Amino acid sequence: MEKTVKKKGRIRRVILVLLLIIVLLVGAIAGFTAVNASKNMKVMNSTLDAGMETLSGATEVTPVDADEYSEIKMYGIMKFDVSQYDIKDLGNLSVMKVNMGMMQMVSYIITPYEKDMPMLSMDFMYIYGKRKAYAEFYDLTEDSSAPQYVQVMDKIRGFEDRYSDLENISTESAWYDDLLTVALHKAGRREDDEKIKEMFSDAISTYMTSASELDTLSDEAASKKHDITQGYCDELVEKGGVSTDVFKKNLGEEKTKDFFDKVLFGTERYK
Repeated sequence: MEKTVKKKGRIRRVILVLLLIIVLLVGAIAGFTAVNASKNMKVMNSTLDAGMETLSGATEVTPVDADEYSEIKMYGIMKFDVSQYDIKDLGNLSVMKVNMGMMQMVSYIITPYEKDMPMLSMDFMYIYGKRKAYAEFYDLTEDSSAPQYVQVMDKIRGFEDRYSDLENISTESAWYDDLLTVALHKAGRREDDEKIKEMFSDAISTYMTSASELDTLSDEAASKKHDITQGYCDELVEKGGVSTDVFKKNLGEEKTKDFFDKVLFGTERYK
């Protein structure tokens, strides 16, 4: 009987030690994640601020009230902070930031309506010490072979060449791949933060310099461009994409379309 009691006591002590080890490990992981998240948020916000400064230096940028979509919560733990802007003589800008603990991300989308520019969509992700930087230029234009448009894309290819030293990432094929004449999918580490920050601002600078050299679209041409952009937005909601599917699952298809039209791409605002 005494041996049985001693044996049970040892088992309880072992269990308590194991539980203590688990608690300490969870605490260490949580602490490590929190420290990395804080560092990454600081780098991400600095990168975004530099990009916004570049944009504001090129033209007038006016904040727009994103209303109910200024904060979007998903899964009970994910919170997207959303900002919207009007870019004078060009179109809509939407910015989304999220801190998921293990990953921090900023999305930055310029959707042009007043000039025949491609749509610029950027996603910069910070995952502990790893980085992913996407800059995609979508041909939402009536004629991608038009001389002025070709000149714009040639300048954007020059931007692409300047970051050839960053590692390329392979991405899964998608239905909208045919719209991507130029797409940079890059990977880096913490030591590449300055280069990635430079890439973010350089994309905006190259884009705005090209836009400044174009004439404003006529009402008819602007209407056609809007229709093409709306068609892309409708198809994106219908066919989906990596990020779109997350929004559809959490917000529903109708609410996702409303968010896309009002804020993310601004088609409703620029009718």
